[in-house]
Amino acid sequence: MTDSILKSDVKELELNALLEITQAINNNIPEDSLYRIYRFTLLANLKIKKLALFVNEINWNCKVSFGVKPDFSTVALPEEYHHLESTRLLGFSEYPFGEFNIVFPVLHKERLLAVVFIGEISNPEVSVETNTTFLKALTNIIMVAIENKNMARQQLEQEVYHKELEIAKQVQQLLFPKELPNTNNLKIAAFYQPHHDVSGDYYDYIPLGKDKFIVCIADVSGKGVPAAIWMSNFQASLRTLTRQTDNLINIVRELNYQVKGRGDRDMFITFFIACYDFSKNELRYINAGHNPPILIANGKLETLQTGSTILGVFEPLPFIDEGVLTNLYDFLLFCYTDGVTETFNENQTEFGMGKLVELISKNQKDDLDEMNDKLVESLNTFRGSIPHNDDITILSCRVKN
Repeated sequence: MTDSILKSDVKELELNALLEITQAINNNIPEDSLYRIYRFTLLANLKIKKLALFVNEINWNCKVSFGVKPDFSTVALPEEYHHLESTRLLGFSEYPFGEFNIVFPVLHKERLLAVVFIGEISNPEVSVETNTTFLKALTNIIMVAIENKNMARQQLEQEVYHKELEIAKQVQQLLFPKELPNTNNLKIAAFYQPHHDVSGDYYDYIPLGKDKFIVCIADVSGKGVPAAIWMSNFQASLRTLTRQTDNLINIVRELNYQVKGRGDRDMFITFFIACYDFSKNELRYINAGHNPPILIANGKLETLQTGSTILGVFEPLPFIDEGVLTNLYDFLLFCYTDGVTETFNENQTEFGMGKLVELISKNQKDDLDEMNDKLVESLNTFRGSIPHNDDITILSCRVKN
């Protein structure tokens, strides 16, 4: 009679515990609160003296522990338990796990969610098997509920990210000019390949009346959506400035002021801008820490390096110079981002400036799109099975004045 009463009392406690846990889950309370309820239930109802619950998150972390002296939140779960498949009785174990007698896994759809260590159960009238059976069920309910919460949160984060990504893609498409000139005296061709879905690379062509035009290329530090948003702000500022002036020094100074003013120390921009005047046969340019573009004119090849340092680090800029090239009638200007020269092969050798200069020199008289395609093909052949590690942007410009 006494045994049946005890068993009845235990079953009632178990049912009440399950009811409380279920109500808490249905009320969508936070994870920390679920762990607190779990801990209280075990201490109050099952009389378990020693326990440690390790949960498989990005790393294994102890979420609940009691009855032992060590702070298990700072204890690493031994690797031998990282793939636990069944309940095990523990013999001698190294400190601090030597205080436990039993360890069992919590599995859901063949995925190991948690590992539970228990030491001793103080109610002598109830078998260890009975307590561990209910403990397993209770722990499984808690862990599956938390797993579902995590999955729901991740799904929501993914949905938000994809919406942001779609907006960033649309914004970035607006950055690039819809049409590039293709006339007898001016041809421009571009190639753009983001490392992720969107990038921080940017190129532009801006006509200034009948006799002048601006070409530019830029690369913001970082990748993905943040870099794309930064670059969209940069493009908007540049377009506004070029409607007011073609003074490149003033434009670059103002752009630097605006980039620096946004206050993100981890963000900076490399930038090259050039303005050609058909009436003067003159090219003015500033290179603000960008990969030096290649200019081929009058049978001579040179790289355009005059300018300043990267934008967004110093305010004011410590120095700024404008390069001026005169008597420039027929020329090829080739601009690119560092994803071109910093393409690596399987031997960890980079493509480099030497190969780039050689290829542009060899194909300088080709159609610009064909020249760009040959470069991309060479990059792909060079890297072999190694994926690109950066955005790749190319802007080619040919003038015949």
